[in-house]
Amino acid sequence: MPYAGRPEVRAFVQEMVQKHGFVEKELDYIFSRARRLDVALKAVATPASARAWTEYRANFVNERQISGGVEFWRTHQAALARAAKEYGVPEEIIVAIIGIETFYGKHTGKWRVIDALTTLAFDYPPRAPYFRGELENYLVISRERGNDVFSVRGSWAGAIGIPQFMPGSYMKFAVDFDGDGRIDLSGNPTDAVGSVANFLRQHGWKPGETILLDAEVQGEAYKPYSDGTVLPRHAVEELAKAGVTTKAAAPAGAKTVLIELETPGKPSDFRLGFDNFYVITRYNRSSFYATSVADLAAALRARYPGGR
Repeated sequence: MPYAGRPEVRAFVQEMVQKHGFVEKELDYIFSRARRLDVALKAVATPASARAWTEYRANFVNERQISGGVEFWRTHQAALARAAKEYGVPEEIIVAIIGIETFYGKHTGKWRVIDALTTLAFDYPPRAPYFRGELENYLVISRERGNDVFSVRGSWAGAIGIPQFMPGSYMKFAVDFDGDGRIDLSGNPTDAVGSVANFLRQHGWKPGETILLDAEVQGEAYKPYSDGTVLPRHAVEELAKAGVTTKAAAPAGAKTVLIELETPGKPSDFRLGFDNFYVITRYNRSSFYATSVADLAAALRARYPGGR
């Protein structure tokens, strides 16, 4: 049955009419053309297998990514410098996120966002409330900004554009950074740069503060602290008593979290993550992701002309 004829979609349409003043016939038309995206259902339901940190990192911290990032930075250096000044987020962090998300805007997704969100909103019960909320956001911003709902393409999950914002993040954090009167995260790198910086700033980025420090562990007392959380909540001194040490000095008085990056069959890599590390995980909850962003950013800063 087409989505337009399904009872739960009819209820959603009525809610959109009442809540946002949409025209019922227009929504009926949209859902009559929306198509089930089986690749989205397969991807969202596939259980995460045991991941290897070394393999994950190698996908994003490599010569191709570094060279591409330096080129992107050079091309958009004015926008990046302004974003760093206005939002307090270093250029290399912005570049690294865009690189990991879409290889600097080259791979922004090939699926119609309306299909991805409709499929996950109505055919994936475990996360239906979340995706129905994102579908609602997508329809609202499409109307507000005059976008054709069928023309926008993105990831299988409905993430949009160069920075891969979900519609809710698009609504809250996307900015018209070049001042042309419209926000375009799909075709405008300047807007993407400003929007990534704004996202991080709004989530609590602290300019100039440490993201991660390499750590070493001794004994077994560290294990209760390596529990998979990404929220900094322990004093460095407390971790030191549990056998966790760093070569570089930790920020005085800062709370931290012990990050264990595991590779089956090999010794784990340990880091101490601070508040800015946690902010990066608001973009993607994975500690692998946030650590890769930090590592790629460091490599970019080292390579970029004039880098410190």
